Amino acid sequence: MSAEPKKLGVIYNPKAGTRKVQKRWKEIKEYMDSKGVPYDYVQSEGFGSVERLAGILANNGYRTIVVVGGDGALNDVINGIMLSNAPDKENIAIGIIPNGIGNDFADYWEMSSDYKKAVDCIINNRRRKIDVGTCYYYDGEKHLTRYFLNAINIGLGARIVKITDQCRRFWGVKFLSYFMALLSIIFERKLYRMHLKINGEHIRGRIMTVCIGSAWGYGQAPSAVPYNGWLDVSVIYRPELLQLWSGLWMLIQGRILNHKVVMPYRTQKVKVLRAQNASVDLDGRILDRHFPLDISILHEAITLIIPN
Repeated sequence: MSAEPKKLGVIYNPKAGTRKVQKRWKEIKEYMDSKGVPYDYVQSEGFGSVERLAGILANNGYRTIVVVGGDGALNDVINGIMLSNAPDKENIAIGIIPNGIGNDFADYWEMSSDYKKAVDCIINNRRRKIDVGTCYYYDGEKHLTRYFLNAINIGLGARIVKITDQCRRFWGVKFLSYFMALLSIIFERKLYRMHLKINGEHIRGRIMTVCIGSAWGYGQAPSAVPYNGWLDVSVIYRPELLQLWSGLWMLIQGRILNHKVVMPYRTQKVKVLRAQNASVDLDGRILDRHFPLDISILHEAITLIIPN
């Protein structure tokens, strides 16, 4: 497979989402055809194949790669591109047609969930260079780097991701999936012994969750900007029960940084030296726990097609 000039490489991820989401692909394809969009498309076959396919498209000269899926599929695509051998990766454009359970990064850019508007956005081809987060760690055998566009969650946030994924398979509905995940752990308020290093400051203690965001990370890093070369970090300690409810309300309103149990930071590097028994996720993809983690930001390392 090799790319013709201006032809899009489209990756459809049927594994991400409900039956209704999966059926939308036929409608998306028909609409793209009606608009005369030049594209080749490939369909993922299972977990991990989206990353592999994105790498193949990048290596074969596709300069615009479109993902039909949610945050997890988008994370696979950015890792496929960044780990590929393609030249000038910062000029490879990513297009998004939201089609998954979680679309937080697309929501940040106010990308429509209406597939026709999403396709029109890609046709209009307005581009912006954006940052790419990096997470460097040792897996017990070799040093690895994983990339993210939205956020890394450590602790409660990552547990919600894991439980949401399990609930999704049962409920098949986005709202119910998140609600059931949240309900299952909301009163637990489990703490994790963590040791972080941010801006030269060592942060030690029992912490409920940490969000390291290039974008807003499901509202936990509401001031994050994915093109300023910085990471926003929210360190959230254990709230009292009443503080928990007020914190949820402030999270919904985008004011979580004003909560008493939240400590915000802005930095370019974070070192997670320890986070005992804590789960870690990058854009909704669970990372095997291997500490320490060295987290940083690559400024304007990729291009995104954004709405007008």
